[in-house]
Amino acid sequence: MPDDLGLDADARAFYLAVVAAGGWVMADDLCAQDAPVLARLLELGLVRGLPGGTFYSAVSPRAFAGRAGGELRERSARLLRQAEEVPAALDELAQAYDAAPRRIERTGVVETVQDRDTIRHRIAQLVADTTTEMLTAQPGGNRPADHLVWAMEQDVPFLKGGGVMRTLYQPVARVDPATIEYAVTVAPYGARIRVLDEDFQRMLIFDRSVAVIPASADMGSAAFIEDPTAVEVLVELFERDWRRAERVQWGSAHAVPDAGAVEARVGLLLAGGLSQRAIAGRLGLSERTVAGHIARLREEHEAETLFQLGWLMRGRTDGRR
Repeated sequence: MPDDLGLDADARAFYLAVVAAGGWVMADDLCAQDAPVLARLLELGLVRGLPGGTFYSAVSPRAFAGRAGGELRERSARLLRQAEEVPAALDELAQAYDAAPRRIERTGVVETVQDRDTIRHRIAQLVADTTTEMLTAQPGGNRPADHLVWAMEQDVPFLKGGGVMRTLYQPVARVDPATIEYAVTVAPYGARIRVLDEDFQRMLIFDRSVAVIPASADMGSAAFIEDPTAVEVLVELFERDWRRAERVQWGSAHAVPDAGAVEARVGLLLAGGLSQRAIAGRLGLSERTVAGHIARLREEHEAETLFQLGWLMRGRTDGRR
C-alpha cells in the first residue's frame, strides 16, 4: 500500500536497489516491468534521468525532502502536516543512500574522475543535492541540445524553490538556438546568464562547497574539489569574470545577432594575431568550424594565404577606427 508520498513497496524496493548498485542504473539494464515504478519515482523526483536517457540516478532523499517541504508549505495549511512528515517518511531511504557504497572512493579533498559516464552521474548528484546556489562557467555555449533540455528540467524546480543560478557563456552562445531556448525558459525564474568575450575557466560550483573543473584538455576527466580554500579561489575567479561579463536580454530582438556575426568575430580575432587554435578556444568552437569560417573569409577577400588574410583583416579593422 502506498504512503502519502505515493511510495509503495515496489517503488521503495526499486529505489533501494538503485542505491545499492552505487546510485545509478543503465536504462538497458531495466526490464519492461520496471517502467511503472520508474515513472513514479521520476515524477516524485527521487530518481532523475541523465542526458540522452541512457542512465537513471538516485536523488538524495534529504535534498528531495527540503524541496518537497517548501512546495507543500506553499499550498495550504491543510498540507502543512504532510510537509512536516516528509523527512520521516524518507528516513529509511536516506539512511540507505548515506550508507550505500560509492563507485568512487574518496582519497582526499580533490578527486580526479576519468570515466565520462561517472562524471555525468556525479554532477547529476551534485545538482540534485544543491540547495542554495549554482555557479557555472561554460566557455563556448554550444552545449548539446539534449543536455540543455535535461538542464531545464532540473534547473526550473531549483529556481522555483528559491535557488540562485548564474551562468557565463561566450558570445557564440547568442547564435545557438538551443542555448537561446534554454535561457529564455530559465530567465523568468531568476536565472542570470551573461556572456564574456574572452577566455575563462570552465567550472561548476555547487553551494560554494564543491567545484568541478576539467582535468584534461579533451574533457575526458574532471576534478571534483572540496577543499574550502581551492573552492574559494574558484568562486573569486568566477566573480571577477562575472563583473566583466555583458548582460543579455534573452528573448528580445536585440539578444541574437545574425549568424554572420560569428564569422565576423573570427575575422576580428584573426586580425588581432590569434591562431586558428586560439580562435577556436576563445569562441568555444571546434578548429574545423573555425577553419570553415576562415576559408569563406579567404574567398571573400581573395586572400591566397592565412598571413595575407590576417593582414587584410587588420587593415579592415584599422579603417573602422
